[in-house]
Amino acid sequence: MDVFKLRDDLIGSYRRYAESFMQIQDHRISEHVKGALDEGRLWPYPQIGLNPAFRSGGTIDDLVEAGDLHPECSRIFRVGKNEREAIGQPMTLHTHQVEAIRTARQGNNYVLTTGTGSGKSLGYIVPIVDHVLRTGSGSGVKAVVVYPMNALANSQEEELKKFLRHGPWGATPPVTFGKYTGQEDDETRQGILNKPPDIILTNYVMLELILTRYRDRRLVRQFSNVHFLVLDELHTYRGRQGADVALLIRRMTLPPQALLIRRMRHASGSPALRCVGTSATMSSEGSVDERRARVSQVASRLFGSEVRPDDVIGETLERATEDVDFTDPTFRSTLTTRVQDGRATSQTYAEFVSDPLSAW
Repeated sequence: MDVFKLRDDLIGSYRRYAESFMQIQDHRISEHVKGALDEGRLWPYPQIGLNPAFRSGGTIDDLVEAGDLHPECSRIFRVGKNEREAIGQPMTLHTHQVEAIRTARQGNNYVLTTGTGSGKSLGYIVPIVDHVLRTGSGSGVKAVVVYPMNALANSQEEELKKFLRHGPWGATPPVTFGKYTGQEDDETRQGILNKPPDIILTNYVMLELILTRYRDRRLVRQFSNVHFLVLDELHTYRGRQGADVALLIRRMTLPPQALLIRRMRHASGSPALRCVGTSATMSSEGSVDERRARVSQVASRLFGSEVRPDDVIGETLERATEDVDFTDPTFRSTLTTRVQDGRATSQTYAEFVSDPLSAW
């Protein structure tokens, strides 16, 4: 795919749409508008971003072999599964995902702070599924995953379907899940109330309603075995937006987020309730240890339960280019020669990563 041609085609479509309702009689204004469109003033310039190279932590099968995961996880968490291909291929995890899985096995609260597209959701979905497999499906709600908006819950539901709806088990998945956000029809809601799934996907407003509404008492009674309470996108509960939401909740005499979690722990009656948080942006100032300490402090206050700095999990990257000393005179000479020769950019990936200009 030529991304630049794709961009031009997309902008061209937008321009034709914009021009379709421009009926300018004055030719001077018409020429001025046409010139502005030609200069691209109505749309941004194209941007190119590089995906970070996350260090591999091994496969799901490796964790099963090491005893960190239930054997059934090998059949559940595989890539490329669909309606026609129920088996798929082995899944390789990033280092931070493996660290999250092992932290969950220790029974600790933890926060996963890694970049966008780093697979944060697997850092709690895999431990949740593993826990359900070890303790048995169908014995009440084992995990409640809270999202700041329904769109994220909808997206996560589709991800779970990829893993749990396709497999050699046929129409009866080994772990059940359901979305309870207020968007569901009456039949779906009644189905969840009558037979609660192992995993509930919801939002924090709906969770508050679940804990207070009479009609949802049946669901709350199924919270006695809840082991995981996950808050996705923790950074949404800070700053101006967090203050507005907190003040609104106080004005409505409902508890803020930290009290909501305490209430959840009280409502569930589960002594083993573990809190998990994820966020791509929690703290960006100071050293790595300082950032982890800051996230630990905020998360502990939010959860009402300790999150140790050691349990704040960040990403681990690896270089794609050669690791060189930029102060080395030999490298500086090689780099200077490379800049001065003016030859074209490397054509293959191997040439690109070995190019001193790429490393610089």
